[in-house]
Amino acid sequence: MKLCIPVNEDQGADSTVCEHFGSAPLFMLVDTDTMDIKTVVNSNQHHSHGMCQPLKALDGEKFDGIVVGGIGSGALMKLEAANIKVFRTSRKAVRDTVEAFKRNELQLVTPTMACGHNHGDSHQHRHRNGQK
Repeated sequence: MKLCIPVNEDQGADSTVCEHFGSAPLFMLVDTDTMDIKTVVNSNQHHSHGMCQPLKALDGEKFDGIVVGGIGSGALMKLEAANIKVFRTSRKAVRDTVEAFKRNELQLVTPTMACGHNHGDSHQHRHRNGQK
């Protein structure tokens, strides 16, 4: 299976998972069987809140699911409409996230788990304006 994981930097399997999908500088496409990794720059990183275009940012790359620390409801709805499953992780590194996925320890993200505009969620992401 191939997963898309938003990351803060390119350190291979040791890269840290970005706390918020739309603000990630990079996406890692990871084959969960071989740990082969392809890195994609998030060309849509600097967008207005609620204007994330996740599939445009991924330039038509092929993957089976996305694993996030957090995601906005708009991006989640767009991914769900494209029949892409979105999972939540609290793991810090890509390697740990993939291992947790393989053990079926990651939770499928539902609309009630998505970040709202009020940012009252439990993770601490920041947008370009510096507000939580």
